[in-house]
Amino acid sequence: MKFQFTKMQGSGNDFIVIDAIHQNIHLSEQDCQWLADRHFGVGCDQILLVEKALHQEHDFRYRILNADGSEVENCGNGARCFARFVFDKQLTHKHQLVVETAGGLISPTLLDDGRVTVNMGIPKFHPVEIPFIAESESLIYPVEVNGHVSKLSVVSMGNPHAVQVVEDIQLAPVLTDGPVIEHHPRFPQRVNAGFMQIINKHHIQLRVYERGAGETLACGTGACAAVVSGIRQHLLDGQVNVTTRGGVLTIQWAGEGSPVLMTGDAVTVFEGSVTLPEHTR
Repeated sequence: MKFQFTKMQGSGNDFIVIDAIHQNIHLSEQDCQWLADRHFGVGCDQILLVEKALHQEHDFRYRILNADGSEVENCGNGARCFARFVFDKQLTHKHQLVVETAGGLISPTLLDDGRVTVNMGIPKFHPVEIPFIAESESLIYPVEVNGHVSKLSVVSMGNPHAVQVVEDIQLAPVLTDGPVIEHHPRFPQRVNAGFMQIINKHHIQLRVYERGAGETLACGTGACAAVVSGIRQHLLDGQVNVTTRGGVLTIQWAGEGSPVLMTGDAVTVFEGSVTLPEHTR
């Protein structure tokens, strides 16, 4: 199978974006793994499929496939790249969209300066909604990880997140504790593990070990989850700049019952075509 694609990045979180409206695309887990491989394939954190909306009142649907081939519910950096892609490819002339994802509806808005703001929806905190195994809802949950107790705040941004505060982001055990948290039995659908250093009430630094992808240069939903977690604990104010290894995201949240707004860049890196090798079929 041969198809056209666009390589994009948002704050260093990189994607293969594919128009699945005008191309007949069926990707297996092996296809995704080959495409995502940075030595033998194109290379990416995730693959984004642009599809027709299931409901006519919405503009598009988009699906998110991890580097390991698993499908996930939401991706903030991907949402911005998605919006930039459909506008640049003239699939729409709208600057504000309503888009279906497996995690629910999102609303990206293209700004005049080239950045994109995404209404990421209302965060959820009840353990059943994450999903997370706990007897009752709490701000912080002690969870045993690698022989010590991590104090986790759990949030769903359409996908599950476990956020903890660390003193030094450079020394945070992202690569050792991250995969253990991701696969912890209290998270039946796995989880994205966030490590947050608070600089002040308007600025944090963040690293995220993403479910199915490992540590990435940025994670949009992870940035949203971290800020929401910090605001709920009265550690942060309502607008926060999140510094990731790939760039800066601005997150706004007015509190319980309100949607989270995320603003950041969305950049086209290059375009091309690729033919999937027979061994992945």
